[in-house]
Amino acid sequence: MEVPNLGHNLTSPMSPCEGMIKNLSLDAIQLCEREGNKSQDSGIVEMEELPVPQNIKISNITCDSFKICWDMEPRVKERITHYFIDLNKKENKNSNKFKHKDVPTKLVAKAVPLPMTVRGHWFLSPRTEYTVAVQTASKQSDGDYAVSEWSEIIEFTTADYSTVHLTQLLEKAEVIAGRMLRFSVFYRNQNKEYFDQAREVHGNRMLPAVKDNSGSHGSPISGKLEGLYFSCNTEFNTGKPPQDSPYGRTRFEIQAETLFNPKTNLYFGDFYCMYTAYHYVILVLAPQGSHGDDFCKARLQALDITNNHFLTCTVDEEAGDGALVFRHAQDVILEVIYTEPVDLTLGTVAEISGHQLMSLSTVNAKKDPSCKTCNISVGR
Repeated sequence: MEVPNLGHNLTSPMSPCEGMIKNLSLDAIQLCEREGNKSQDSGIVEMEELPVPQNIKISNITCDSFKICWDMEPRVKERITHYFIDLNKKENKNSNKFKHKDVPTKLVAKAVPLPMTVRGHWFLSPRTEYTVAVQTASKQSDGDYAVSEWSEIIEFTTADYSTVHLTQLLEKAEVIAGRMLRFSVFYRNQNKEYFDQAREVHGNRMLPAVKDNSGSHGSPISGKLEGLYFSCNTEFNTGKPPQDSPYGRTRFEIQAETLFNPKTNLYFGDFYCMYTAYHYVILVLAPQGSHGDDFCKARLQALDITNNHFLTCTVDEEAGDGALVFRHAQDVILEVIYTEPVDLTLGTVAEISGHQLMSLSTVNAKKDPSCKTCNISVGR
């Protein structure tokens, strides 16, 4: 396996008091299995004088990078030429070592002032638990390395997508959204028992639930945002909601303006596909000043409700009566999350005539990491 040159993905602030090498690069090395904390390759020699990194600290964690530093003994600092960084997903922590002498899995970095930043989307994914251990090393004249013992193993978890990453997803989704079609209702399909419980147990209300893990692995709303899923896509030939649904044959319909109006904020949440030709866009509708609105402001990209590529609410200028007009994107499937409870008396509940197409369900759906249309250049 060939590991790419990571020379531009480790950085460190320069300090005049540091006597370490300024230039930093990463190269792949081929090392065999090690036991415990000691390397067993014939080209690496144990050298007690080299210090074992102590008090390792991980900071500035993003979805695809982190900073690492540790305590160094000043008396031997000038002898250290390289750091060996052992990075693994946590589920493999019991084999946190070189997997095979012909398959390099460790990073070798030239010694630089600490802390230094480790970045590289080919090995870091968002929302993922990792373990890291470090050795100090001294490159010898014959090209071999003298190394310290391995440090203690530190665990950390990478972060969600930032708003910068979500903006990249948004821009990709805009490319394929297609033209806008008019619609008039939002709808939510469930089984009959769900609506019976809403009436009998929850005071005639549908209550928000925590969003599942469908979509992008780095989505900041998965497992955190509470809301109710609604659809608004229409059939091209009828302009009405489809009669088939993967979520149940009982449907709640509500006039669009009840949930979506000038007092509602709209946010872009995600863009993904599930190994099919269909692409999904997750949007969040949050009444201004609500708890859901506060959650989204800190994490998601806000959209202009009158002018965006996915879901719009505008005043009908021709009618002249202030009526609202609603449009949705034609070429993506919209999943709209409304962040507040919804009373069943605000709409109607009825059975649809079509089928329950379970194969189209997006519950905990895994995103296709190979799709060039809906992936960005960070960990999937």
